[in-house]
Amino acid sequence: MMNCNACESLSCVRGVPVFESLSDKELEMIEAIIESHHYNRGQQVFREGEESDSLFVVKNGLIKLTQSNEEGKQHVVRYLFPGDYFGQFALLHHKRNNFTAEIVESGRVCRLRRKDFLPLLEQNASLAFSFLMSMSEQLQQAEETAGVMHMFEVETRLARLLVKLTYSNKTEAFPPTRNQVIELPSAKKEIAAMIGTTAETLSRKLHKLEAGNIIAVRKRSVEIIDMEALCRIGGC
Repeated sequence: MMNCNACESLSCVRGVPVFESLSDKELEMIEAIIESHHYNRGQQVFREGEESDSLFVVKNGLIKLTQSNEEGKQHVVRYLFPGDYFGQFALLHHKRNNFTAEIVESGRVCRLRRKDFLPLLEQNASLAFSFLMSMSEQLQQAEETAGVMHMFEVETRLARLLVKLTYSNKTEAFPPTRNQVIELPSAKKEIAAMIGTTAETLSRKLHKLEAGNIIAVRKRSVEIIDMEALCRIGGC
């Protein structure tokens, strides 16, 4: 484990929307209490049902969030890429994790604990006000986004996911200057569940995009041939 201030690169907490409106001084106060851990593939950051007490930010690597259904089987809810975060509401409320976070690609995860964060809010009224205002704005945006995503066609949701997977490759400019080859991070059944459809429908939509010369599929590898068309379908 190491402190956030020991990172050689830009602090990951500065990319979290709920902290974007904070001043440099306020951000430095938060950075001083951030922990950073390295996780290997297959390790779990937290488990479903455990007490939730922290905000997590993905520094690098890839995480999948899974949830148990009524039959006890795990299904993928979403993936967390570098720069993504989870658990901001745990900084204020005592609750339990709704998901299990498992490492898909080894990397470093930053953690801000409630027990360290709340004293800062109590001691700094400006920080508390800025944080609560940002939290309110993020909650409203999340509700609006959830409502819009529910209305999207499967093809649109698939296109958005493929763009997200491509964008997560930080070694390339965006939009990419050449064709990108991405690896689907899990089986088609899990990818289908993420975008609210079946594996059969997912396969049909992939084949449709392939027939339109927008992508090329080779097992779990997907080559993005026409990013502009893919973004247009996804409404990016």
